[in-house]
Amino acid sequence: MKTLLAVDGSDNSYEAVHALKYFALAEQLTLLHALDVPRPAFPVLLSKMGEDHFKSLEQSMREDGERLLDRVQSLLPMHAGPLTKHLRSGSPAEVIVAMAEEQKADLIVMGARGLGPVKERLLGSVSHRILTQAPCATLIVNGPVKAMKQILLPLQGLSDAEAAVRFLQLKPFHEAIEVTLLTVLPSTGPPRPGDAAAAAEILEKQAAFINGVAERLRAIGYQAHGVAVTGIPSTIILKQATTLRSDLILMGTSGRQGITRFVLGSVSHAVLHQMPCPVLAFH
Repeated sequence: MKTLLAVDGSDNSYEAVHALKYFALAEQLTLLHALDVPRPAFPVLLSKMGEDHFKSLEQSMREDGERLLDRVQSLLPMHAGPLTKHLRSGSPAEVIVAMAEEQKADLIVMGARGLGPVKERLLGSVSHRILTQAPCATLIVNGPVKAMKQILLPLQGLSDAEAAVRFLQLKPFHEAIEVTLLTVLPSTGPPRPGDAAAAAEILEKQAAFINGVAERLRAIGYQAHGVAVTGIPSTIILKQATTLRSDLILMGTSGRQGITRFVLGSVSHAVLHQMPCPVLAFH
């Protein structure tokens, strides 16, 4: 598996470095820092003194970036894999996505900056942009990672399930994990006559689906079991992750399933900003 580790010097960025110890040896590990250098609003009107100032600022940021890459390299786990370091100028999201495409990465690992809900709604965060644009799976680390054993895997259909099996077949984790598969039948308005029976039948079908996926994961060496419940998807995901003390939430990005519906839509802030553990979005 080819891994891209994107770092920016934030606390969560260093936690992302630490999280690598829980993943399998990378076929290739790319360490990347994006230089988001400020640019003058009107370059043609810039004086020689102003131009020198911006050049000096860029050089200083480049030197800081090189020191950051060296520092992160010294903190990598022993089994991280063969390493290459890159310093690129540009918008962080664009630089990270371009590098992932260039390196044909299987996984991007990065920390969540946590800009706050209002600013993020207006501007969109680097994490959100990468989750929607990246060509591969993306791990967003939002705090200390103390283990990687209990994994919560919400699924919303066959597309999610196939993508989950494909990703887990890569054997991305360093040690054995236990997977709890979760499917949520969204609750509706006040029940009408016959609704309860219909909902029970649908939930039974969902349970059969999720148990079938769990069986497929057990066949490739994972401990796995399924849970089918009714409720508000975002609320149930967060509640289950907290109750199970999950170390990681795995969610799909295929089509209109998984994280595209649950996380990048109306509940994006409920999951990405209230998640009790990291989120790994897979294709």
